[in-house]
Amino acid sequence: MVRDFAPLYDVNASYEDNYEHGPFGAFGEALEHEGDGVAAPSADGQSNEDRFQSFLGNMVREPFGIPAGPLLNERFATAAFRMGFDLAVYKTVRSRQWGCNPFPNVLSVHPKNKSGFLVPGNAELDEGVLADTHYESPVSISNSFGVPSRDPDVWQPDMHKAIGQAGRGQLLIPSFQGSRTPEMDTQAYIADHVLTAKLVAETGASLMEMNTSCPNEGHNRLLCHDPRLVGEITDAVKREIGDLPLIIKLAYIPTDEALESMLRNTVARGSVQGIAAINTISAKLVDAQGGQALPGEGRERSGVCGNAIRQAGLDMVRRLAALRERMDLNFAIIGVGGVLSAQDYVSYRQSGADAVMSATGAMWNARLAQEIHALKQ
Repeated sequence: MVRDFAPLYDVNASYEDNYEHGPFGAFGEALEHEGDGVAAPSADGQSNEDRFQSFLGNMVREPFGIPAGPLLNERFATAAFRMGFDLAVYKTVRSRQWGCNPFPNVLSVHPKNKSGFLVPGNAELDEGVLADTHYESPVSISNSFGVPSRDPDVWQPDMHKAIGQAGRGQLLIPSFQGSRTPEMDTQAYIADHVLTAKLVAETGASLMEMNTSCPNEGHNRLLCHDPRLVGEITDAVKREIGDLPLIIKLAYIPTDEALESMLRNTVARGSVQGIAAINTISAKLVDAQGGQALPGEGRERSGVCGNAIRQAGLDMVRRLAALRERMDLNFAIIGVGGVLSAQDYVSYRQSGADAVMSATGAMWNARLAQEIHALKQ
């Protein structure tokens, strides 16, 4: 069993309770200590800027951090910086307020095979994967929130404050997505992405990430399954934000043909400077009796993250790196999925990732960034 302690995000509390009272555990304790945001210093106590690395035009101590998801607001982002996570992605925002799926949102997920991995395309994903409240190591969890967002009047000043909390060699990366409503046609949907990107840019962001890997297009439909539409949207967003680097977040894309199409419609046209992959793997989640694990209509399936998706995440990074070389393209690869240890970070870097991020791993191991910094000492 996973040891008894308080993770960054309290999975036994609602999203609203976490937003108002989090972060928890060591991250919460970090907020009690004032500082310049620089945690996990080098052995001589200095922040060695000659060791900083370039990431999309920004110099960072270590290209490692927390992706969109656990960092709900400025307090969470500030705590992440103080715990040594040099890249902090502010949870995905929208152009309007958007509610969260009902509690619970996070359950422990138990794939059948001994490795604990979920394999894209495997029948298990449709037949049902056990999900309960028994959290075991290595941990895999559900991610069933529905991309909630505060109104821009709330998140804009909070995001601006979070940007200012980054220490030397640290970077706040805002995440955003468009919101499709029933009355919208395609042009209105594109315009909503552009508006949201504009609102993000107004906070003083030096770059941003656009989420294409949640069900933006309706029940279990992902925007990243439509490379041409992603290309139209990123073209329009790039015209709005100008020189600010744009990252797009992808789900697992099973074929090289589809992945190449995504790159041709985005990176090759100059609208996208970074690809983050992967988000989650969608699976039908069931309880011990075979019933629906997460309550509510439309929640038969959920994204799964943590250990279960590391194999798929590494596969995507390797394929992106190979396509980058073959197509002679210049873009950053941000590897995400199942990073639970410093060795997992190394594996992603060796597979071609320019930066690496961990959500589930950071939630359950507050010292993960410090363990990765220690690799250089």
